[in-house]
Amino acid sequence: VQLQASGGGLVQAGGSLRLSCAASGRTFSSYALGWFRQAPGKEREFVSGISWSGSTLYVESVKGRFTISRDNAKNTVYLQMNSLKPEDTAVYYCAVRSGGWYETTAYGYDFWGQGTQVTVSS
Repeated sequence: VQLQASGGGLVQAGGSLRLSCAASGRTFSSYALGWFRQAPGKEREFVSGISWSGSTLYVESVKGRFTISRDNAKNTVYLQMNSLKPEDTAVYYCAVRSGGWYETTAYGYDFWGQGTQVTVSS
C-alpha cells in the first residue's frame, strides 16, 4: 500500500486546513485509518482514527476542532482541521492498519504516508 498525504501548509491561528491521504495498491475499506503528528523534538502522537465501520476517536486536544472521515470509493481519508492553534504545528502522517479497528499507538499501523507539514502562526 502506498499512501500520499497532501493539504498541509501555513495558516494563521483560527484558520482551517483539510488534509487528504490517498491510498493505492490495495482497497482499504476493511482497514482502520489513522492520523498522527510529530512536532520537532517530540514523539509521534496519535491525533485521530477511524475504523472500517466509521467509528472515530480523537486525542483530547483536538476534539471539537478536527474531523476525520473516509471515502472508501476513493481510497482516501481526510482530516478536517478547524480553529487551528500554534500547538497544532507538526508534520502530519496518515497510516493504515490492517485490522479493522484503530489503534492509538504508531506501532499498531502497517503502512505510512510521507507526511505533510502543517504550520500555524500566532
